[in-house]
Amino acid sequence: HRDLHSFPTRRSSDLLEVKTLIEGTGTALTKTDALAANFVLYFWSGTSSSLKANTFTSNPTVIGGTMLPGLETALIGKKVGSRVLAVIPPADGYGTTGDSNLGITGSTTLVFVIDVLKSYSDTASASGTQVSNGGGSLPAVSAKAGSAPTLSAFPKTVPSGLVTKTLIKGTGPAIVKGEYIIAQYTGYIWRTQKVFGSSWSSGSPFGFVIGASPEQVIPGWDKGLEGQTVGSRVLLSIPPADGYGSAGESQAGIKGTDTLVFVVDILDALKPS
Repeated sequence: HRDLHSFPTRRSSDLLEVKTLIEGTGTALTKTDALAANFVLYFWSGTSSSLKANTFTSNPTVIGGTMLPGLETALIGKKVGSRVLAVIPPADGYGTTGDSNLGITGSTTLVFVIDVLKSYSDTASASGTQVSNGGGSLPAVSAKAGSAPTLSAFPKTVPSGLVTKTLIKGTGPAIVKGEYIIAQYTGYIWRTQKVFGSSWSSGSPFGFVIGASPEQVIPGWDKGLEGQTVGSRVLLSIPPADGYGSAGESQAGIKGTDTLVFVVDILDALKPS
């Protein structure tokens, strides 16, 4: 846990201020990288401050894709292993409207201390040995390096239970419950044979705790990915019971009867903080 104390009694300023507290020795972050990080976040408004988030006591988080302008300025060019202090005024944060869901007003200054643990390119993918391209009772999978895998030739018969098929076997350790997994994924609805979600198009890998309670992903991911090795690409066919249940997920076009098919690349597994 990283405490910030003795906030200045002056009012927070309108200037973005960035300070490297610890200089890392890793690679420098670019605009296309996502990072695994631990951070504390304080809200600083006028002369008062309050702690709002602290990942040091739980698990790291992925920061990537579209960042707040002030965070992007603070982090791009910094080296992995660095600890960075960023004081982000509204103009470089959520603007004059703030974000009422987060409790941020138009005058809230955000103060981050961020430990940059690792970085991942937005095109990072499985790194092991190809052992299967799917097919048979499952869709066929094709992929070019550094881009989203595509599924084709969906069989007419949909598997009734959860099916896990390793496509690329990674050489890393087996993932265990409680670890923070960094993954790329693309998800199809079997019925429509269309993509409904993909980390590849969001510009950043996806991070989640496997086997978390309450769960952070659908049960089919928790069950199907546990024990797979880092560096692997895994094909998951997930029935409704291990997906979004009989309610489905209308925003994504998923009905309560839909089987989902994911191709998941396991980029990394980090121990809890």
